[in-house]
Amino acid sequence: MNTKLKKNLNALKENALNMFCMSVLTGLFAGVLITFYNILMSIGEEKSADLYTLLFNNPAFIPLLFVGLAAGAVVIGTVVRFVPMIRGSGIPQIEGAARGVVKFKWYVTMCSMFAASLACVFMGYPAGAEGPSLELGGCCGSAVGVICRRNMMVRRLQIASGASAGLAVAFNAPITGVVFAMEEAFHSFSPQVFICATISVVTALVTRNAIRPALDYSVGFAFHGFVFADFNALSYLYLAVAAIITSVCGIGFYHLVFLSKKLFKKITFLKGAGKYIIPFTLAGAFGLITIYSLGGGHSFIEALTTQGGLKEISVGGVFGLSLIASLIIIVIIRFITAVMTMGCGVPCGVFIPMLAIGAGIGAILSQLFQMAGMPAACGDYFVIICMAVFFTCIVKAPITGIVMVFELTGSFANMLPAILGIAIGFIVGHLFKTEPIYEKNLHGYIAEEGLYSGVEKMSFTLRIAEGAKIAGMTVRDVIWPTNGLVVSRITPDGAAAVPDGETVLHENDTIVFECETDSADDTAKYLESLAGKQISDNENNT
Repeated sequence: MNTKLKKNLNALKENALNMFCMSVLTGLFAGVLITFYNILMSIGEEKSADLYTLLFNNPAFIPLLFVGLAAGAVVIGTVVRFVPMIRGSGIPQIEGAARGVVKFKWYVTMCSMFAASLACVFMGYPAGAEGPSLELGGCCGSAVGVICRRNMMVRRLQIASGASAGLAVAFNAPITGVVFAMEEAFHSFSPQVFICATISVVTALVTRNAIRPALDYSVGFAFHGFVFADFNALSYLYLAVAAIITSVCGIGFYHLVFLSKKLFKKITFLKGAGKYIIPFTLAGAFGLITIYSLGGGHSFIEALTTQGGLKEISVGGVFGLSLIASLIIIVIIRFITAVMTMGCGVPCGVFIPMLAIGAGIGAILSQLFQMAGMPAACGDYFVIICMAVFFTCIVKAPITGIVMVFELTGSFANMLPAILGIAIGFIVGHLFKTEPIYEKNLHGYIAEEGLYSGVEKMSFTLRIAEGAKIAGMTVRDVIWPTNGLVVSRITPDGAAAVPDGETVLHENDTIVFECETDSADDTAKYLESLAGKQISDNENNT
């Protein structure tokens, strides 16, 4: 066997097979855990809806509801104080972990988020399963990396892969899961991230689709009732107006979230745990007003579709309200609870609640435009597209938004209108100069937890050995340590240049890597695992 073939086979064994096996294990773990988690979440939504209906019909017991909500809120607030990784949906924290910024103990975070978010749902809190599912998936990936004693690169890849699998299982949307990992978690469309995330997502969904039928649960699309008719030229004008209005609502949501964060920080009752009483008791009051304020919002979005049957609903026991008035009340309620959830840091998902707000806005605008002459057959377009526009304007993940529209409806008939609406949402968000909300929340979490304390700027000089993992890769495809940059590449003949993302790294090249780190030894070991050779220079830049 010649040397080159042997080297390629060794690289395949050490890199490709290693990543494949790790990703399969991550997918299996995430598939089992999150499938059962989502089943329990759906049961919790049903039971809480039954409870609130019972209390509405027996008002003498309503005071007991608020006593129970206050007690539960304090318990959950105390858990969040000791395990800050589960604050909010957990998406920003797990994104930080995938980038190597945030360190956490997977078993503590997994058990805490699993229990706390389920408790929120059983108490009737308007909580979604998708955010916690993503964090639980990241915990599964971290567990596989830690238990199998893999290096930092593999652990980060598996955290991202597990997060992708978690979102995919929650939505039954594989492409959305993969794209979210690259667009949000890593901010990189690296082949390594794509391959690992895809393997984990496929494995997790196969596991999900084997478990759910065995337990007599459906495995179909998230939303079944959308019907997409012909979309004429005039309807595009209506859609553009709807996208702008929805985007402005998204900007308002964004700023109110961070305003509520500032206000909640001022509440120090019971060492901060007491502030959770406010969103829980308010959510309880809203639950008595309308059943559509409970849960993540799946049932509300389904009800807005052509086949959903939402014609006249009860709000506060009054059935005579018009559809538009009822929708406005529900959207305002969901808007308030979602803002308070993110502002206070309740450990539950706001992914679906945000989509529900956007869908509700789309349904309201659709009804208004129909009065102005728009065909009623276009109504479902506005529900699903405004849902994605609201998400995109706030999260700044347009590709995920586009893919999500297709996967959640099982139809490509809405491709062009969806692209137009999401593009408008992204542009409006850019014009208002808002940051991606999960990114800003991550920065806030890092500052609050003091994760950048002790960070120093370091420079590492290393030579790429034969058969090294990064040999033959472009700079942009390598998962480097966080907050770092390859500032110089020197070829074996001594030619030096500043590399860009497309620069290919070759064996025997010398590279200089600079980064901010709080652990020079860990960073050096990680770079050594990439370059396949001992660090030749390690100096502190002051």
